[in-house]
Amino acid sequence: MMTGIDQAFLAAVLAQIDLASTPTYEALAQALRAAFPGRHISVCGENDIPPRLKPAAENADALIYFVASGEHCLSLTNDPAAASGIVVALRSEE
Repeated sequence: MMTGIDQAFLAAVLAQIDLASTPTYEALAQALRAAFPGRHISVCGENDIPPRLKPAAENADALIYFVASGEHCLSLTNDPAAASGIVVALRSEE
């Protein structure tokens, strides 16, 4: 698994988010994993992420958070150099 995530990757992921053609979390996760093989990508709702964490990137539809896979456990991180993947948190429609 690759480590380290840069702003270009985050921008590319945000550009790939198309809620019209991938309306479910799983459909979006599958589309993003196909577009970016070798990266850990999960999708959830924005309410599933602790509010204390600052997103690494965001747009009108989603927020992106870094995931690190150190010591065989996945955890959210603010360190892009330690990140091996991302969580895409879709904004609620409220």
